[in-house]
Amino acid sequence: MSIDQTDEAVPALELRSLAKSFGGLKATRDVTFRVMPGDRKAIIGPNGAGKTTLFNLITGIYPVTSGQIFLFGNDVTKWRSHQRTALGMARTFQVTSLFPKLTVLDNVLLAINGLQPSKFVMWRPLASYRSTYDKAHSLLERASFLDRKDVEVRNLSHGEQRQLEIVLGLASDPKILLLDEPAAGLSSGESTEMAHFLIKLPRDLAILLIEHDMDVVFDVCAEISVLHFGELLETGTPEQIKKSQRVQEIYLGTG
Repeated sequence: MSIDQTDEAVPALELRSLAKSFGGLKATRDVTFRVMPGDRKAIIGPNGAGKTTLFNLITGIYPVTSGQIFLFGNDVTKWRSHQRTALGMARTFQVTSLFPKLTVLDNVLLAINGLQPSKFVMWRPLASYRSTYDKAHSLLERASFLDRKDVEVRNLSHGEQRQLEIVLGLASDPKILLLDEPAAGLSSGESTEMAHFLIKLPRDLAILLIEHDMDVVFDVCAEISVLHFGELLETGTPEQIKKSQRVQEIYLGTG
């Protein structure tokens, strides 16, 4: 199959019996999972459930112990992170990696330019790359950030910085976006804004997120999977997960 295969019948991401062990510790166990193009899915679970480890396997940071990872029909189990990015995957992290003293626009320009061969041409001014500027403006406009393009990042609210981190993740034109706790550290109002921001992202973009803020999860995602001790315990709609006695007992704390 061609690596640019984007047929809607082909999963954007597929995990088959994925497992990871650190010595005698089994961090993930037999995880089988699919994300189709345009899906909005979440993985939830208590601290230590293996959520971030799973993301590190999917993105190539950790090698798998057993099982397979497919990206748009291609077996990428042994591929490096940058190869998976080139195929259409992007990820954000819990801790932001922005340049606080630079403007919003400069941060986006650097993210775009870092993906291009031109990043090695040190003597050419960034302003001479018209297509880079056009793309940066387009990304900021789509994210309703254009009015803040000249604001230094350190002057943005924490919630705005988290949203900008996602804008930078879109710089590689991904077809699937992995979000690692996008609402971490946000106030209630900022979490609501984050949910609205995520809902407005392009509908053909598949999103898989890890999140503790259940309001964000329930607002954004159509399907939720619960990870517990490295295993997928249950998968269902927000309503099914809300009503699940097992989920309430091990995660929501209402059992």
